[in-house]
Amino acid sequence: MVKSPKRYPEMREPRARPRYVGPATFFRAPHSETCEDVDIGVIGVPFDGGVTHRPGARHGPRAVREQSTLIRRVNQATGVDPFALARVVDLGDAWVEEPFELTAALGEIEEFFLAVRSAGVVPLSVGGDHSISLPILRAVANGGPLGMVHIDAHCDTGDDYLGSRFHHGAPFRRAVEEGLLDPRRVIQIGVRGSLGAADAWAFSYESGMRVVPIEEFSDRGWRWAADEARRVVGQGPAYLTFDIDSLDPAYAPGTGTPEAGGLTTLEAQRLLRELRGVDFVGADLVEVSPPFDSAGLTALNAANLLFEILCLHAEARQARGAAGPAPA
Repeated sequence: MVKSPKRYPEMREPRARPRYVGPATFFRAPHSETCEDVDIGVIGVPFDGGVTHRPGARHGPRAVREQSTLIRRVNQATGVDPFALARVVDLGDAWVEEPFELTAALGEIEEFFLAVRSAGVVPLSVGGDHSISLPILRAVANGGPLGMVHIDAHCDTGDDYLGSRFHHGAPFRRAVEEGLLDPRRVIQIGVRGSLGAADAWAFSYESGMRVVPIEEFSDRGWRWAADEARRVVGQGPAYLTFDIDSLDPAYAPGTGTPEAGGLTTLEAQRLLRELRGVDFVGADLVEVSPPFDSAGLTALNAANLLFEILCLHAEARQARGAAGPAPA
């Protein structure tokens, strides 16, 4: 160690140092490119080859990493210190060697997450566009179909678009077809916006997913929505996917498909906190697009919501009986 603290020995721990020092990692966690001594791996997926209109989400992981250095250790609202419950490590990026070959790129992402999952690491991912959820689910759901809490302005259960079935508007239709998700244990919260066709999200309804339009969410509230999510998902293992465009553009302008009339950041935080106790085995936060962001606002809000999801993961892992990190 070139710089050795003299007056404050506790600063040997990087998270105790000023937040503006050192290289940026997710939550100032240690960085590693191996899965040794890792319980929860925070992983960037800088890929936006599945977008249908405005690109830029490939730069999302780097922006969220930078803003996450503002996050401290303890969740003031819940009292959870995820870093005391689990060994949290920034595992770098699931970067793609062939980004111009869409199906091959998704295969590369799947391969990365299969290695992570086989090492017993719980993945918490930052995209990238929403097409990345499909290869992650292929790796995480290898024990059978999962339930899912999906917070988004869009159902993302479309079909072929401009010659591809693998874009950011269709990952969860593909996931159901591949047996990765049980649609009867899937809830989609915050859906809104104009449609290209009246039946754009027919697959969600017809397959048995519980769709909560923003009007129902607004009328009944975040606490009701969390209770409904618990009812739908039940006691089994579940995945959590959070599209930043679920937030109103006032809070998240930096995204590829913004839709007016969305959740506030506070509503999203309280909704996530109320999901404590769900058996989450993986999660992602996607669609942060820095080229459209203003003053880093979207990335900042994304980092704070990612912290809420990290807390959920740490508690879920503990509830499954996994041991916490070894004492320092």
